[in-house]
Amino acid sequence: MRAFTTLTYRQIKRFSNARSRVVGSFVNPIIWLVFFGLGWSKVFNFPMAKQIFGGVDYLSFLAPGIVAMTIFSSSFISGISVIWDKQFGFLKEILVAPSSRKAAIVGRIVGDSLTSLLQGIIILLLTFTIAESLSPSGIPYVLFIGFILAVGFASFGVSLALKMTSMEGFQMVMSFLMLPLLFLSGAFYPISAMPSWMQILAHINPLTYAVDGSRYFLIGTSNFPIAMDIGILALLSLIFLGVALYLFERATID
Repeated sequence: MRAFTTLTYRQIKRFSNARSRVVGSFVNPIIWLVFFGLGWSKVFNFPMAKQIFGGVDYLSFLAPGIVAMTIFSSSFISGISVIWDKQFGFLKEILVAPSSRKAAIVGRIVGDSLTSLLQGIIILLLTFTIAESLSPSGIPYVLFIGFILAVGFASFGVSLALKMTSMEGFQMVMSFLMLPLLFLSGAFYPISAMPSWMQILAHINPLTYAVDGSRYFLIGTSNFPIAMDIGILALLSLIFLGVALYLFERATID
């Protein structure tokens, strides 16, 4: 248990001390929300457009997707710190320490997930200042979904980083995966508007269910039953966490 709490605290402290990372983590979603959201909200500013977006304005439709995007991006990127720890020897100290590897890696993942969730909370509160149809009562449920999402993609990022040796390689793979996952999630436009082959890919994208569940609680519309959203997202996150535990148990540092 001590390994878990120590690694959780370390990841939170590490994030809070990196001021450039703290600032940078908010810039990207704010740019999307303000410039992309406000711009397209003017394009879709006619009565028929609301039918496309579940009966709400485009900014309200977009807001849950931006919150999910913030948590997803931050948790995924956190895997790069594993490569830093490889290069500076800290990961080797964890591997040879007389404590549970499982507790250590879960603590690390939870710490990264909590920092990602904090970023999501701030962006979520910001969306209420510019989107007109969001329900405040949905905030606790969105944070619950966000935490599950963060655990899943923090685990995925850790798993990927454990198999790589360079930050450049990790960033290249991350860049290759992030945009398709975002655009296939329904965050920016309805899944029903996608071509049939894209809809198939959207249905196997974990981020899809986080966006859909968040949208259900914030604006009252969704493509899938909420139990399905949470169930599939939780199952996929548990799978990613299990893979991270498996790889970390067998990790070695040359």
